[in-house]
Amino acid sequence: MALVSRPRAPLWLGRLSRRLCARHRACTGNMVRQRRFAVEMPDCSLTHFVLGDTAGHPDSRLAALLGPPGRSYALCVPLVPGTGCGPRVQAARMHQRLLLQLRRGPLQRCQLSKLLGYSPGDQKGEAQHGFLLRDPSDHPDTRRDLLQLLNSCQEAAHPQLAEFQADSQGLLWQRLWELQGDKQVQVDCACVLPAQEPLLHPLLPDLLNSAVFQDRDAARAVLEECTSFIPEARAVLDLVDQCPREIQKGKFQVIAIEGLDATGKSTVTQAVSESLQAVLLQSPPPCISQWRKIFDDEPTIIRRAFYSLGNYLVASEIAKESARFPVIVDRYWHSTATYAIATEVSGGPQYLPPAHHPVYQWPEDLLKPDLVLLLTVNPEERVKRLEGRGLEKTKEEAELEANNVFRQKVEVTYQRMENPSCHMVDASPSRETVLQNVLQLIRSSGHSL
Repeated sequence: MALVSRPRAPLWLGRLSRRLCARHRACTGNMVRQRRFAVEMPDCSLTHFVLGDTAGHPDSRLAALLGPPGRSYALCVPLVPGTGCGPRVQAARMHQRLLLQLRRGPLQRCQLSKLLGYSPGDQKGEAQHGFLLRDPSDHPDTRRDLLQLLNSCQEAAHPQLAEFQADSQGLLWQRLWELQGDKQVQVDCACVLPAQEPLLHPLLPDLLNSAVFQDRDAARAVLEECTSFIPEARAVLDLVDQCPREIQKGKFQVIAIEGLDATGKSTVTQAVSESLQAVLLQSPPPCISQWRKIFDDEPTIIRRAFYSLGNYLVASEIAKESARFPVIVDRYWHSTATYAIATEVSGGPQYLPPAHHPVYQWPEDLLKPDLVLLLTVNPEERVKRLEGRGLEKTKEEAELEANNVFRQKVEVTYQRMENPSCHMVDASPSRETVLQNVLQLIRSSGHSL
């Protein structure tokens, strides 16, 4: 493969940029220049930048992130043209495949950060997920390896590779590269400029029905797109389609119990159901939980659609059982939405959707519990309980255990859930004390047992 040499101090870069930018605008207009980008920093803050046609100096954070020493690259997964959820499903699968490939082989030498491309103005469906790759050693083969990876994508629209380079004047440039035959060809160049941080996280317009599903049909549409490559998706849909849409809760109380790792949620739910002679249900229910591992390995949009539909299957069981007995539900919609929000919104807790945002509202077509309890433990007790724990965990539960920032995001998101909100229960004391406190909350809630 022919390689283009890298000048150490490209004095020609500004002049080349102006020529390339003029040619690029003549062909494609200014759409690329209107995109902005958000990168998750090591301290879980976000820094934003925009590509400009005129030269300007980056701020210190951008210079440290994208400039020397070492070399930085970026790629965003494009959305293919189309309607419905199909383009988002395809983009999410491509993003996951690229992530797996970037984490193995020679490209492991690069440090990965989350990158989000977005358009100012909060247009729904405009966000593009990607990666910022930092090669500390500036290995001469990194660009070639990345281009070959992107060229292997089978999709009609595949990412372009962006490379960042500082010139002798301290300006920072982004160059776009493509493989044309066996040659690496630069197809665009633009100056990297700092951008003002938006009031809300730029992903928020896309959260609803891409990670948090507000009705059964939205989640169903995602799994319908997956039936050609996940055979179990059809089986899930067949079960959901057997559930009546119009259901009502019976006269007995329905309590959903949520909890983070090491809160003793499984023990508490079992003990509460025995004390109240209640029916104990789980979400996802046993009829589909056999396929959890399959869907846990899929991107967020597919994984969350699976868990959302599991809630509707449980709702059908709740309607039947609550006519005769109290019902305890081990996890329900709140956990489905909470983990989706905490996973998808990059950065620390400060970037979560503000309180009362629509993403925190219970779906109108999903049967509501009478009471939602959230079990919590203090940090010291949590560490003690986690020692020697050998239970199988999902990827999100494992991250919850290892990543303190992710845990904080989950806790804050749970606390912002509304209609119904979560009642906090300290699960740090003994099992007997926690059980009595939970039973007291249930009895004082005023619903029939």
